[in-house]
Amino acid sequence: MRRARWLSLGFLTIFLFCSAARAEEIKFRADLAPGPGIGSSGKGTATAMLDTNTKTLTWTVDYSGLSGPATAAHIHGPADPGANAGIVVPFTGNLASPIKGSATLTDAQMAQLEAGKWYVNIHTEANKPGEIRGQLVRAS
Repeated sequence: MRRARWLSLGFLTIFLFCSAARAEEIKFRADLAPGPGIGSSGKGTATAMLDTNTKTLTWTVDYSGLSGPATAAHIHGPADPGANAGIVVPFTGNLASPIKGSATLTDAQMAQLEAGKWYVNIHTEANKPGEIRGQLVRAS
């Protein structure tokens, strides 16, 4: 009987360890480009990592070719590709490329991000609603 308990406990420990290791970090990527009707040669890439244990999202956004300096940049959501939504994660501090930062997310926000419902948007004086944007999707 004791051996069965130890064996069960051993399998449970291995299962929990493997489950936690698998779900620890999820990578995301967005290719940033001008939206419809935006005349810009701006482009960029956003990479992000979600640690599901700590609920921490970290990001790096590299961009070039904007019509002027970035005046604001954020992650918006929830929205399907091409649709607009409110700001969920503002980027603070220096907005020069590369923009780096982190934020702690709620469970609902993590679910939206994992469902592909968030996008990165960089704004300029000439393009106040946003000059370049890209949907965050899981990266391999």
